[in-house]
Amino acid sequence: MALLVQKFGGTSVGNVQRIQAVAKRIAFSKDLGNDLVIVVSAMGHTTDELTDLAKTISSNPPQREMDMLLATGEQVSIALLSIALHKLGVPAISMTGTQVGIVTESSHGRARILEVRTERIKARLNEGQVVVVAGFQGTSQSSGGTAEITTLGRGGSDTSAVALATALSAEACEIYTDVPGVLTTDPRKVADAQLMPELSCDEMLELASLGASVLHPRAVEIARNYGVTLVVRSSWNEDPGTTLTSRPARPLGREGLELGRPVDGLELLEKQAVFGLSHVPDQPGMAATLFEALSNGGVNVDLIIQATHEENTNDITFTVSENELSNAQILCESLIATLGGKLTIQKNMTKLSISGAGIMGRPGIAANLFDTLSRAGINLRLIATSEVKVSCVIDASLGTKALRVASEAFELNDSQISLNPPIHGKGQPEVRGVAMDPDQAQLSVRKVPDKPGTAAALCAALADQGISIDAIVQSERHHPDGTRDISFMLKKEDREKADNALAPLLAQWLGAYLEDGPEITRISAVGAGMPATAGTAARMFRAIADADINIAMIATSEIRTSCVVTATAGITALQAVHSCFGLGKKSAL
Repeated sequence: MALLVQKFGGTSVGNVQRIQAVAKRIAFSKDLGNDLVIVVSAMGHTTDELTDLAKTISSNPPQREMDMLLATGEQVSIALLSIALHKLGVPAISMTGTQVGIVTESSHGRARILEVRTERIKARLNEGQVVVVAGFQGTSQSSGGTAEITTLGRGGSDTSAVALATALSAEACEIYTDVPGVLTTDPRKVADAQLMPELSCDEMLELASLGASVLHPRAVEIARNYGVTLVVRSSWNEDPGTTLTSRPARPLGREGLELGRPVDGLELLEKQAVFGLSHVPDQPGMAATLFEALSNGGVNVDLIIQATHEENTNDITFTVSENELSNAQILCESLIATLGGKLTIQKNMTKLSISGAGIMGRPGIAANLFDTLSRAGINLRLIATSEVKVSCVIDASLGTKALRVASEAFELNDSQISLNPPIHGKGQPEVRGVAMDPDQAQLSVRKVPDKPGTAAALCAALADQGISIDAIVQSERHHPDGTRDISFMLKKEDREKADNALAPLLAQWLGAYLEDGPEITRISAVGAGMPATAGTAARMFRAIADADINIAMIATSEIRTSCVVTATAGITALQAVHSCFGLGKKSAL
């Protein structure tokens, strides 16, 4: 007999007929001998309808009252589903988030879960009942000691389900939805998108942060951190769906189930060299030509960063191991002799990386790393960010110092620190999925001081306003006065907030100003095997170039390569990248 947590989304319980179909599915699983905890969302578009109803009264309703209002949507679903189960002869009881013991922080609208008090739910399971739980909600204590209803934010029912699976040590958490599982890309944009039978939680976190909406990132974070087996399946058939694999479970800390330390790893990779190509032609195929030459020459490239262009030229920076420096230098000099540009090489560099779940979703994490290093007098030569890792390239002579101050800042022990770790991902697919994110805005801070602390100050100012940024790119070239530019991306909805957040900082930097880039779309390839596979980035760049699309920015991390293209070219670029890795062919999976 297995204990399973099963979650059904709003589409799955969108009307009475679908609720009855879900009840039959639950009854069948119960007949197999399983103990079941069922988490459901509000029916269909109920949450949107309730939100719109409140907005007809007030454009800015109190968040506490919004939580009180929105929590009613799930209560309708759990009651109706319990009634349907009773009609089928299945003993069931519906319970709100408060009744089931989901305790959250005292924050309305997007509360994080502290703990799940399981005594009541276990008692009902021992009685043989199916427990039907309202997702998306919990309870907290107000300053006056009164119990308050809280909601977990969009996608919160996924989070409720995985948190319950963690607290109950369930065998698996099954997420039932209106798609067959996690697909290689958006099937509405790429007709031959295929099901991925399996992928890691880290890969799913990257895809979710890039716009793949099948799972909420917070749910994946919990599964990754606590070793929950997470399965995404269709509500309409018995197909196995997609299984997400996670790392060994870590113990639940005193901070709370969702408030544990998000950084759980620190790495130092020594003997790195930084190659900077500036003033190269800004035209389709430039990046592809460069990295194809390096790949064909046997050079394995690590980080790749391309800044926003100026006039008709661009800057591309990448890192290689020092034992490949000579070969890479010969190849780059040959290319520059043909295409133009300037080459600079810095030896004796080191890459410092922090890793964890949902790093970029917590704006203060990257800012804390950058600030810690700057206060130690350590300048950042390159920055690479993703949902699961933030890396900085620094002078090798400061590597030991950087490792010490970063480990102290994030309270990491020796078992969480790696020196010159082996390459990960051997035997894994280089690219599992491709995502398109059109909801990004591109900004550049022009003429910032080239000194320790600049990136930290930018990230901290934005983090203080709750703004997460991605693809932080420092320009390779300097202005005549010694300043340089830093570009980054953020969600479009945060664009106006960025002006207010950065205004005090820009006032301190003489001549610095904020500049908007053109309308963009980000195309990203994600795969656990990327670090162990040479030439992945070159193949992606070539596919985009062959579609006659220019790449405006490039940012890579360990298992992700992202390219920024114009908004109008997004779908074409997505289709080209998906095709070039053979993701539409079932044999590739």
